[in-house]
Amino acid sequence: MDVEVVFWSVVLARFALPLLIPLFPLPAIIACLLLDGVDQTIFQTFGFDPPFYQSYDKAMDVFYLSIAYLASLRNWTNPSAVKVSRFLFFFRQIGVVVFELSGVRLLLLLFPNTFEYFFIAYEGVRTRRNPLRYAFKFWVIVAAAIWIIVKLPQEYWIHVAKLDLTDTIQDVPWFLPALVVAVLALLAVLYFFVRPRLSPADWSWKFRADPLPLGIDEASERAAYQAAHRKVLDATTLEKVFLIGLISIIFGEVLPGVEASSLQVFLGIAVFVVINAAIGLWAAKRGYSWNSAAVSFGVVFATNVVLVILADVLLSRGPGQLHLVDAFFFIFLFSILTTLYDRYHPIADYRAAGSDRTGVER
Repeated sequence: MDVEVVFWSVVLARFALPLLIPLFPLPAIIACLLLDGVDQTIFQTFGFDPPFYQSYDKAMDVFYLSIAYLASLRNWTNPSAVKVSRFLFFFRQIGVVVFELSGVRLLLLLFPNTFEYFFIAYEGVRTRRNPLRYAFKFWVIVAAAIWIIVKLPQEYWIHVAKLDLTDTIQDVPWFLPALVVAVLALLAVLYFFVRPRLSPADWSWKFRADPLPLGIDEASERAAYQAAHRKVLDATTLEKVFLIGLISIIFGEVLPGVEASSLQVFLGIAVFVVINAAIGLWAAKRGYSWNSAAVSFGVVFATNVVLVILADVLLSRGPGQLHLVDAFFFIFLFSILTTLYDRYHPIADYRAAGSDRTGVER
């Protein structure tokens, strides 16, 4: 098999799988995690060693974690968990950007990817229990435990010691048996000591995302909510600037045709976010909305294609300065994240407002 076919098949899978996270949060993110763990092994099996693999891997990680963060806005009923999730996600994003710009691997230890396992922990709880049972303190303790016990050793193993699981299993004969024993011991502790002490489950196993709140499950309701509560320049727009701007910097470091500096990429994305916010708010106030995510994406994508062409004409750029492949990739990435953010963020705001009114523990 051609190595380029293998490479692009893996890349396509790493783009497609995350899009299932909003509907099947736990199975989809575990699938993303597993693919992340074996992609390099797949490349090596076919004799291919992608250049700048570290940056490519971080870019793919950031993409699927961004979709997971947006899924938490859509699905999570506990606003306290959303607050913890938001901090962990952006903390990691900042660390990855600084790593990409500096190349200092220690930064990935100082900014560990706690968000990913926190997402898995929340969804693991939700499969059997109502997350609203648990207050803010509980979610902070869960995040701290993951940070200290799981992620710090893992980040050290991968990014400081530069060890690979497959290579270690091959080079150290006792490592695999020890790993199996450790996993079995952990499962035994969970089954014999933790499980009997758990409170009764609230429902049978649930792996699909819960239905949206009735008051905001329709596109017209989300549009009305945005029209009533949003401004073009507000905290939501600022969050979206950093969400899309940071991931764009990371991808800008990976794509070979990007000539703009990281600051230029970020500022360019910020301008497009503000313009999109203005267009979106204008449309919401006039009642334009689409229940289909595919249609919404198509509208946003087409709008941004037009904006990029207009910007290119107005800036009077010379021939060859606009890299069409990179430009359309950024439009594609930008449009996916913008579409999902604008669909899901009002849901999180709606739930948080409901908690404020009812006094539910946050």
